[in-house]
Amino acid sequence: MRLPARLLPLSAVTAASTLLLTGCFSESASDDSAADGDGKRVRVAMMLPPRSGLSPLSDDAFKLSRWSTAETLVTLDEDGDAEPALATRWQQNGRTWTFEIRDGVTFHDGTKLTAEAVVRSLSTAASASPKPRILDGVELTVKAQGGDSVVVTTATEDPLVPQRLSSPQLSILAARAYEGKTVSPVGAGTGPFELTKVNGTSSATLDRYDGYWGGKAKSPGIDAKFVPDGTARAAALRSGEADVVEAVPVSQAALLDEDLVTEVPMPRTNTLYLNTENGPFKDASLRAAAREAIDAESIVKGVYEGRADLAKGLLGPALPWAADLRTPVKRGVRAGVPDDRSITIGTFTDRAELPEVAQTLQQQLQKAGFKVKLDVREYANIESDALAGEFDAFILSRATILDSGDPAAYLYSDFGSKGSFNIAQLNDKKVDAALLKASETKAGDARRKAVIEAEAAVLATDAAVPMLHERVIQGDAAGVVDVVHDPRERTLITTATYVK
Repeated sequence: MRLPARLLPLSAVTAASTLLLTGCFSESASDDSAADGDGKRVRVAMMLPPRSGLSPLSDDAFKLSRWSTAETLVTLDEDGDAEPALATRWQQNGRTWTFEIRDGVTFHDGTKLTAEAVVRSLSTAASASPKPRILDGVELTVKAQGGDSVVVTTATEDPLVPQRLSSPQLSILAARAYEGKTVSPVGAGTGPFELTKVNGTSSATLDRYDGYWGGKAKSPGIDAKFVPDGTARAAALRSGEADVVEAVPVSQAALLDEDLVTEVPMPRTNTLYLNTENGPFKDASLRAAAREAIDAESIVKGVYEGRADLAKGLLGPALPWAADLRTPVKRGVRAGVPDDRSITIGTFTDRAELPEVAQTLQQQLQKAGFKVKLDVREYANIESDALAGEFDAFILSRATILDSGDPAAYLYSDFGSKGSFNIAQLNDKKVDAALLKASETKAGDARRKAVIEAEAAVLATDAAVPMLHERVIQGDAAGVVDVVHDPRERTLITTATYVK
């Protein structure tokens, strides 16, 4: 989906961003045409630098999947259902799943993909400390069955094992990746591009792997630079120094030619969590009053400049099935707000729009009769207080599908009485029952229906007021062909991507 962008004078770009941009891709080899391919190397400006040396056991794994260098046993389709990748088929028998491994796959170091290689990768992840979050609370063992099958067994029956194994944090790597103190993906993946060089938190180089099982990539390689400053990333696209730019800030999107900007709904919801255990919002009628006081449309138009989608529920348009299954929710009745009703709203600075969202909510709630104080810090300095219930309300930009591609995990984490991210401090039997039903239902249409029923149970409590769903704003140069616009931000460059 491509939406128009408002154009502003280029003079609006600060001199500071120009300085940040200088030399961004100065050492890139992207001007070299492919002798035996369809285009040039792809220059990518990434938002976040590696935090763990590109270890697949960390969030850095998503960079590996976006570069198509490391692969998993399965992938996910648009609805979040599992599809074959390094595994061609699978079968469940109670707590046990058997996966048949694809034949003819080699790692970038030339070694062959075997059942033993899969066992090594998955067992390393399952025993890691900390575990990849997709395995949080999951007891999982893996063993080879013959030379071409792997048996995965969980402590309790888990209908989401294939979806879990789609997580980039469970990528399958060659034995060489595990020889050091940390897991290194350099030269150890199975994808169409081989990671050949990593320059700390500055850049990474990938070259086409001509032995890829899925066919030869059209681009000869990828030159990735890590550019945390959003203004500098946008400037790199505008100046022609980058071909693909991740996460263009809302404030910068209007500075770019509208033909270079693509917006895709992402599974991330901007929500106001209300503390149901302590303080004013323990009163359900005051939660209803706060919900009715919020004008989310003005936030979408004012703060996000129209580059977000108004929330109809916790799950947004990035999950296309949600709207069709949703029915009206019966909510609580608001009460008048006492004159002395003071509340504190917390949020964080790491996502640029949230402090402004907080200021807008402060005005709206004060108009409704609340006295509102704001507490805005860096996320690392505020998370523990939020989880401990120190705020009356908290504004969070929250991913609604975690690594399994399934929203049941998010709903349980945020609204289950024993959820690990229960900022609303919610403890509701009806919600817990709905969450349990959703988590135990087999993947597919029945599970999606149960998830929407769980969403409705949460919304009925007014423990959370969903305001808007964010969008991925990606910049692509005019010569870029078939780059991926993925709402889950797992895929970016594929075999089909190249630069003219």
